[in-house]
This record gives sequence, structure tokens and C-alpha cells, in this order.
Amino acid sequence: GGCAETAYARLITQLFGDRMYIANATGCSSIWGGSAPTTPYTTNSEGHGPAWCNSLFEDNAEFGLGMFKGVQHQREILKGHVEAIAESDHAEAAAAAKAWLDTYNDGEASKATSAALLAAVQGAGCEHCQYVVDHKDMLVKKSQWIFGGDGWAYDIGFGGLDHVLASGENVNVMVFDTEMYSNTGGQASKASNIGEVCQFAAAGKDIGKKSLAEIAMSYGYVYVAQIALGANMAQAVKVLAEAEAYNGPSLIIGYAPCELHGVKGGMNHCQDEMKKAVAAGYWNLFSFNPALKAEGKNPFTLTSKPGDGTYQEFLNNETRYSRLTRSFPERAAKLFAASEEAAKARYEHLLRLVELYK
Repeated sequence: GGCAETAYARLITQLFGDRMYIANATGCSSIWGGSAPTTPYTTNSEGHGPAWCNSLFEDNAEFGLGMFKGVQHQREILKGHVEAIAESDHAEAAAAAKAWLDTYNDGEASKATSAALLAAVQGAGCEHCQYVVDHKDMLVKKSQWIFGGDGWAYDIGFGGLDHVLASGENVNVMVFDTEMYSNTGGQASKASNIGEVCQFAAAGKDIGKKSLAEIAMSYGYVYVAQIALGANMAQAVKVLAEAEAYNGPSLIIGYAPCELHGVKGGMNHCQDEMKKAVAAGYWNLFSFNPALKAEGKNPFTLTSKPGDGTYQEFLNNETRYSRLTRSFPERAAKLFAASEEAAKARYEHLLRLVELYK
């Protein structure tokens, strides 16, 4: 109860669920996402909902790309038939076909044009029209998502994730960042932060967190963003909508408090903890939108403000940090100070990126 991952998944499915495919890496999100015989994913009033499938821990990004390519191939064949209808003598069907072709890559707009085209070709009697009827499930542009945690994205599945982002294909990656391998008991990952106590880092991790966002940004054509739902819901919704609409790869990293963090007061304070993390400067909200760069605008938007001085208070509100003060107090003081300095340096770096991309 209170797991942040589910809130992100719910929001994404509320936005795009009636036309989305999900490739889900093995981990926490595959456990709550597909524990037979139940599933949290459902359909809307029209019977449309996410198509979900689980893959292995290391190859989920490639698995999601394969789903995308499969759908893309089917829609390209369908497109050929619609193009033939657009050139036909069936005036009503031809007009509807042209309108559909104009919205071929527009997820929301293709819903209306797909319905209109289907109505126009019903009973028209032509071979191409019948093909459209038989393959109507491919009319609406699909939204391909790849879900997984930081253990997958930062570590074991990183090579595949990098390959998929570099492909330039129109897939969307959602990383639930708990800063540890949550599903297997809280082992340290490359997403774990300085001073964090995890399995394999019992005395507190003494090196910094991998900047997955900046690695992806270095390509220049990947939409990249960091969000925290409880801190700024408006920014999260805006980012998700932009990322999905962007005709290329996108990577969204969501800060996800976990029960293994040991948040004081319990996980009913999950969303509050996100707000505290952003206010303290522990987690930064930003987005990199290549579409703005193409328009001559600054593609980098920094939403976060400087830390408000509550950084140490934030660390001590979670047992994954505060336990270090009991077992190794001197080391805790040293690592916590280093963590705060790293956070300040990271924010200064993000400010420089705003100027750099102007």
C-alpha cells in the first residue's frame, strides 16, 4: 500500500490506456502488474485497454521495441490498403481514407478518423475496404510503453535500453526509480545515492548516482524528463503528454518512494515524501524536448527550484539513511554532507544546461 509505482502506471493508463501496449520488465511492476489470476489493468466503457506483457529483466527494452515494430509492420500494410481506397471512386470512403492518412501518426486524432473510415467502408464491397474492416484494431495509432524499475534501466537492462533509445523509434520508456532493487529485498543499484544503506552497501554507498537522464540526453533526439507525482502533478502530466506525442524515443524517470525506504509515518506519506525530496533538492524536475529545439526554442526546462535547506532533514526521515547514523555515526555525517554537496552541484549543473541549450 502506498507504492509510488502504481500511481505513475495509473496516470499513464488514464492518459493513453485505450490504445497502449506495455512491455513490462520483471520486477515489482510485473508483480503487482500481473499476479495471476488478477490484473490491475482494465478496459474502458468501449472495451479498450492496455495490452500488457512481461519480459525478462535484461531484455525488456528490446522486447518492447519488438512489440512496436510488429504493430508498425501491420499498420504499414493497412496503410497501403487505405491509400488504395483514397484513390478509388468511392467518394465517401476516399474522403474518409484521406482524413485517416492525415492523422496516421496522431494518437488522439486518429481515433475519430478511424471511426469515420470504418463507418465509410462497411459494406462498400471492395477488397481494400474489407481488409480495413478485418484489421480495424490497427486503425488507431498505438502508444508503445516500456515499464521497469531502476535495477532494470540503470543496471541489468541498460545495454538494451540504450540500444532502443538510440534506435530513434517512437517508443516511450517509464522508469520507476526506487533507487534500489526493491523486488529482491533492497540491493544497491547504480541509481542508489551517496550514504544510502542497501544490501551490498551496508555501510552506506560512498559513490554517486548514475545520471541516466543525461546519458539519454546526449543523443540529442531523445525526449528525457524527471518527474515526481506528489511534488508537481501538473509537470508530470505535461511531460507525459509531450513525451507520448513526440515522434521519437522518450525516457521518463519517476521518483518512486518504496516501503524499503522506511519513510517515517509509513507509506501513506508516499506522495508527501516526493514533495519533500524535490523541495530539499534531493530530486530534480526537468525535461528535454527535442521538438522545441527544432522550433528554435530552448529544449531544456528546469522546473525545480534550489533546495530549501531541508536536505539533512529529508535524509533523516527515511531509515535507509538514518540507520547509518546509529551504526556508523561519523561515516554518516561525512557521507550525508557529501550527498548534499553533490545535490547542490547537480542543481548548478542543471542551471548551466538551461543556459547551454538557449
